[in-house]
Amino acid sequence: MPEGHSVHRIARQFQTNFVGHVCEASSPQGRFSDGAVALTGRVMEECFAVGKHMFAQFEDDFWLRVHLGIYGAWDFTGQVTTTLGQTGEYSRPKIEDSRGENSLTSIGAPRLSRVRMAEQESTSDIGEQWPPEPVGAVRLRLLTDTICGDLRGPTACELLDRTGVNKVLDRLGPDPLIVDYDDGERAFIENIQRRNVPIGQLLMDQSVVAGIGNIYRAEILYRAGLDPYTPGKQVPTDTLRLIWADWWKLLRIGVEVGQMMTIDGLEGEAYDRALLHREDRHWVYGRAGEPCRTCGTPIMIAEMQNRKLYWCPTCQK
Repeated sequence: MPEGHSVHRIARQFQTNFVGHVCEASSPQGRFSDGAVALTGRVMEECFAVGKHMFAQFEDDFWLRVHLGIYGAWDFTGQVTTTLGQTGEYSRPKIEDSRGENSLTSIGAPRLSRVRMAEQESTSDIGEQWPPEPVGAVRLRLLTDTICGDLRGPTACELLDRTGVNKVLDRLGPDPLIVDYDDGERAFIENIQRRNVPIGQLLMDQSVVAGIGNIYRAEILYRAGLDPYTPGKQVPTDTLRLIWADWWKLLRIGVEVGQMMTIDGLEGEAYDRALLHREDRHWVYGRAGEPCRTCGTPIMIAEMQNRKLYWCPTCQK
């Protein structure tokens, strides 16, 4: 499932390329036809993300909300530009991984997963036609004179007014890219410590903290050295402060790089492998049965609320 970093990247793509422009909307698939008619001819006035939700405001209080779910993604064609550079420790002019997400023109669920599992998207070349012919089951197409955004496979794609947007926002926990650091930390700690629920479950609860999915959950808990089954009420405040600081850091890296880079200090070939392959950029996620990178103990796997949970039983006590 696309996690918070991807949705923030998508929102910034729209902010850069669509905001201030009249949009033509269509639903080639037909499942958002009425919404597309309502949006056509309107200027997109702003676009932002909170957690895994993207909100785009159009003229006359029309709001588009998109939640990508497990298989959703946006693909952009045309004169795509971005305000984001791959800066800092993981700098690269453009990153494309082995699953087909390049963090600029294809953002969301891995392309190969979408072909296998979602709506049988074709990966044929678009060619030079403008606008390009829709490829696969496109729920929503947004088009300006110079750029096209195609949405496939989302869990939610709906029109709201400002009241409806506020209702969604009110049920979301703090997002490090939206809230003041101290306010977010305070809300995060309160949301965790009032619950007698495993911390591994709470980090996936979007009303507790926004944007964390299965990969970030596993990696953050490993980096904190915390057993995922520890009840929220029993997690020390200092540990929760460290987790909030780490999520603050990792989310920003993810947005800038376009990938969930959770191992610090990689260099040379290890660095290049991590940019290309997910299995080389994480501590425990997806590594069930493999030796822990720190202590050598086999990585454990279990299910928590129907999602795979990975952890090291030695490093996370």
